[in-house]
Amino acid sequence: MIRWKSVLGVVLIDTAIALIQPVMLVAMVQGVTWREFVINFGFSFVYAQCIGSLAFATMPRIWIASCEVSSLARWSMRVAASFAVSIVGCIIAGLIFVMLGWSPLHAYWAQFTGSLKIASILTIIAGGVISMFETMRARLEQTTLQLRTKELERERALKLATEAQLASLESRIHPHFLFNTLNSISSLIPDDPERAERLVEQMSALLRFSLDASQSGLVPLSRELKIVTDYLEIERARFGDRLRYQLAVDSAAGDAKVPPLSVQTLVENSVKYAIAPRRSGGDIRITGARENGMLRVEISDDGPSFDLESAPAGHGLDNLKGRLATLFGEQAALTVERRENRNNVRLAVPQTGNDHESIPG
Repeated sequence: MIRWKSVLGVVLIDTAIALIQPVMLVAMVQGVTWREFVINFGFSFVYAQCIGSLAFATMPRIWIASCEVSSLARWSMRVAASFAVSIVGCIIAGLIFVMLGWSPLHAYWAQFTGSLKIASILTIIAGGVISMFETMRARLEQTTLQLRTKELERERALKLATEAQLASLESRIHPHFLFNTLNSISSLIPDDPERAERLVEQMSALLRFSLDASQSGLVPLSRELKIVTDYLEIERARFGDRLRYQLAVDSAAGDAKVPPLSVQTLVENSVKYAIAPRRSGGDIRITGARENGMLRVEISDDGPSFDLESAPAGHGLDNLKGRLATLFGEQAALTVERRENRNNVRLAVPQTGNDHESIPG
């Protein structure tokens, strides 16, 4: 059955991506007319809709089908599928241009090869995000259907409900972050292609981590901090020197286990409220160590004060509190303290008697 809300969401995302090239044209070239802007947007729009529609129709199924094979084969299939979607989408878009009289037939292959590189990069990123949302949606719908149609024993029902809750909470990658990252990558391609390539790799690592995170309970702190560093470097491409950060975590705590994306959620909150609204930016400090059978990680920023209890339902901090309660009950804690005009958010996770599975590296 067609989910029209999902289709509309994909069309809107594709349209937002299509705006990148004409906006860059206006920013980089003086004297661009409205006619030139509309023409560039028209070409970008057709490319984005052709490639985006194919990705929406095929990538979620490929994503789920590839889960049964080894890690190397799984990601090889997914990357190959993304390239295939790019190629087919570019071929279809080129044919549309010829049929509409926008492009002469003799220029077809030159235009195809010229557009394929950027289309492939954007398809891998956008296809990954679309597949992630659709995969998680399918899993949650399947769990809900099972709970409604079968009378299961109490322990089984509780287990399924818990897994569905965790999957829902851990799958929240905000579209605005994707759009900002795509804009940063696009703006870097003409002047600093190597950094643009690094951003693509960091974004891909973050998306892969988010997908794998829904499969298991906990991850080593060292791996969580790698994702945090990738996230901060992606945001630095957007904020420049306005974003300053320090990472000082005891090396002995590297193998301690934490919920995936827990530290990243706290760091994202600091970026959103302590860095983004201020023209001068700010600094974020991340410290951590083991202490009396507990792992304590502290994220400090110089932004405005806030209260954890005031976090609205569905907010990242509220979701994190729910995940901690589900995984550890009252053994874990999330607290905030205002000291020396800085917010100090502390995450405390028990490390003894913990039998949760961890995500393999």
